This record gives sequence, C-alpha cells and structure tokens, in this order.
Amino acid sequence: MPQLANDLDYSKKIANLKASGIRIFDNKVSAIPGIIKLTLGEPDMNTPEHVKKAAIKSIEDNDSHYAPQKGKLELRKAISNYLKQKTGVDYDPETEVAVTVGATEAINAVLFAITNPEDKVAIPTPVFSLYWPAATLANTSYVLMNTSEDGFKLTPQKLQETINENPEVKAVILNYPTNPTGVEYSKEEIQALAKVIKDNHLYVITDEIYSELTYGVDHYSIASMIPERAIYISGLSKSHAMTGYRIGYIAGPAEIMAEISKVHGLLVTTTNDSSQAAAIEALENGLDDPKKYREVYRKRRDFVLEELNKMGMETVKPEGAFYIFAKIPEKYGKDDMKFALDLAFDKKVGLTPGSAFGPGGDGYVRMSYASSDENLHEAMKRLAEFLN
Repeated sequence: MPQLANDLDYSKKIANLKASGIRIFDNKVSAIPGIIKLTLGEPDMNTPEHVKKAAIKSIEDNDSHYAPQKGKLELRKAISNYLKQKTGVDYDPETEVAVTVGATEAINAVLFAITNPEDKVAIPTPVFSLYWPAATLANTSYVLMNTSEDGFKLTPQKLQETINENPEVKAVILNYPTNPTGVEYSKEEIQALAKVIKDNHLYVITDEIYSELTYGVDHYSIASMIPERAIYISGLSKSHAMTGYRIGYIAGPAEIMAEISKVHGLLVTTTNDSSQAAAIEALENGLDDPKKYREVYRKRRDFVLEELNKMGMETVKPEGAFYIFAKIPEKYGKDDMKFALDLAFDKKVGLTPGSAFGPGGDGYVRMSYASSDENLHEAMKRLAEFLN
C-alpha cells in the first residue's frame, strides 16, 4: 500500500471541510447487525418501468457518445415544458437550462459561478448539510439563519435582519419542501420573501427537488415571482425514484446560465446519455408517476406521526418531502447524537441527529419514511420500547 510522501501536503481548505453529518452518522450505524435505517433520503420505490426501458433502449441503440455539454436538447426542451407548466416561467431550452449530475453538482456549479470571495450566502437552517460546505468550496462565505423559533420557516423579518447585519450577502438559498423538516411555504410566505430579496438586489438559489412530493398543499415556486433573480434547481431523484441516475437541472436567466454552464462543463463535461434518455421519458410520459409515490408517502407519514404522538414525541408535521423532524426526550437535553447512538445500538433503529442539519436542529432527530411499511412498523415498535 503506497503512503503519501512526507514532503507532500494537501489543501487546508479541503482538510478543514467536514464530511456530511448525515453520512458520518449513517456510516457509524450501518454495520450494526439487523439495524433498520431511516437515515438517508433514499426512496424505496423502484424507478417506473417505462423510464427504465428508455434507459435500456438508449444503451442498446449505442447512445454512448458525448452529449452536448448542457445536456441533450430534447431533455432541455422537456425540462422547459415541465417548468412552464409548473412555474409559469418560459425558460429557453437553448440558453436558460442545463442538465447536471444530480442537484448536488447543480448547487456547486451555481455557487462557483455567482459568488466572489468577498460575498456571503444566506442559508436558513436546519437544512440539508451540503450548502455551506459547497459555499466554502466555492471560496465564498456564508451566514446561517436559525429558523427553529419560527416554525422552521425563514421569515421576511429574519432575512432582512440578516442582510442588515451582513451587507455582503449576495444570494439566499431556499430549499422547500425542506429537508429535514418537511415544511412547505405558502404562496403568501414566498411572496413576502421574494419582496425582501428583490428590494435588497439579491439572487435566490431555489432548490425545489421535493416539489412533486407535497401532501394536501400546493407548491409555489419563488421563480414564478422573481424569475429575473431566481436560479432554479431540481431533478428527478425524488419525484421518480431515480437517485442513482444522477439527473439534476438548473434554470435561470440566460446571462447567468452562460456562466453556470461554463462551470458545469469544467466540473463534469456532461451528463451520461442513458440517464438523460430516462429523464426525457420521465418528463414527457411520466408526469403522473409521482402521484402514486405521493399517496404511499402520505399514508406512511400519517402512520409515523400517529405513532410518535402516542409516544409523546413532539414533531413538526411535514407537508412535503419524506422526513419527520422529532424532538428528542428531555432527559437527553440537546444531545441528539447520544440519543441517536443509544437508540441505534440498543434497539437497532437508525435516525439522523438533527444537529447534522445546522443551527436549530440540535435536540431533534430526522427520520425518513421513504422505507417499507414493514420497516416503519418495526422501527416504531422498537422506538416505543426504547422510550419506555
């Protein structure tokens, strides 16, 4: 086994970056025999058959050469048509849409393209723990806004206060329905945030990857309100159970999309052909596919909420995504890591510590109900035994 020469070193910036708290905890408990993991945002559904067949046909047709850097035009047209239907914004598939390797690459490409070292990015927490390491990687700064006192929603007042205290803020990141809480914003709440963003001359990076998974409420994209300031990020991982296909996309004004596409090309060159063929099929002939997933998730959500309430656990009722954010018992204080480890090793149930999602998450755990009914029933039984 080779060892690095002792006269070589590496990037201090990268060395100081922490790995995802979600993955760190998942790695700690994955080796426990018989553990039921409700830790990762991984749909347990299968990709729709017609979508899989489109990927297979692409391979059989020797669709194995470099795709256009911004993605196949047919896919960009399908994305544009979908977004016009969902947001009302008419994005030009030639100049205002780019296909990425998942939403993760999209977030990184956007932050590289729009920020300078002297800028800051405002991020409401608790939230998916990629955003602030990605900002650091892009050589910019960030400010985290704790939303736990406001129902886990960013308020216009909190955003304006943050901007007043941090005049370097250039962009706000929104993720909704939100991972890890599942909270959704109303049209009026989004309109109020859009006004603050516009009044302060900011970008909004809006990650709406869970927008197809809402329960009894409508989803309103901030891109429909301030399209000239919005950089829209989404993908097919959650809506069509296609996490492994790694298909995301970005849409925004042509001027900034030219810069984002430049970064995208430098990062990955392009996205693979068979995944794009599957995505075309999903967006052209599978727009009803998320409905069946949504109904399954809604039933699971209701079951888990009912069980947790019976146990006396305080929860945030999710209106979207497939997570429940639950407060840990008082005897643990804010030590969600100890609670989660005790539960994992004692009763073999894996829940992600809320502190992995930034300020305001401590004292909570996130559980994913994107797991089988059998697993969820057994996990709730074991959790009840643990709490008793």
